[in-house]
Amino acid sequence: MIRALALTAALALCAACARAAPPPVREGDVIFHTSRSAQSLAIQRATGSRYSHMGVVLFRDGQPYVFEAVEPVRYTPLAEWIARGEGGHYVLKRLRAPPNPAQVRRLHAQAESLRGKHYDLAFGWSDDRIYCSELVYKLFDRAMGVRIGRVQRLREFELDDPAVEAKLRERYGARVPLDEPVVSPAAMFDSPLLETAASG
Repeated sequence: MIRALALTAALALCAACARAAPPPVREGDVIFHTSRSAQSLAIQRATGSRYSHMGVVLFRDGQPYVFEAVEPVRYTPLAEWIARGEGGHYVLKRLRAPPNPAQVRRLHAQAESLRGKHYDLAFGWSDDRIYCSELVYKLFDRAMGVRIGRVQRLREFELDDPAVEAKLRERYGARVPLDEPVVSPAAMFDSPLLETAASG
């Protein structure tokens, strides 16, 4: 009986480890999850999306990292990035026409030019500060001339939701920049340029 229980526990542990294993990834894959940050709910409500954070997979010394805009913009080991999301859930997408080696080199070069930037709590479009979907959008646009998702104006989002209104008041006071260009994780998630490669 004890041996059977031990075997059952071992099998359950192995299954848990298998679920926790990061997915096979390629350079330039785009990964999404639901952030546990204080602004996540407002982003979800404003954009109508489950996913509130994203980054791009880049390899360093043969290991996969997620290049992401947090504070500051940085590389995060893939497994750590996945574990940080709500419930460990993620969706991995990739370009239908994946980057070639020269484009991968340019992605890395663009990443280095933005690494260390402060996170942009005001979601402005300049490079002075960067937020997550802006970072990924600009990387692909500048390295490959590929524009994933649609740049919108802030006024196009669902700004009347109470959670969104509260966050707007916190960030802008009475002067909300309604015409500021914004690209959302939702717009990039829904881009026809991407296909789903894995989820967990």
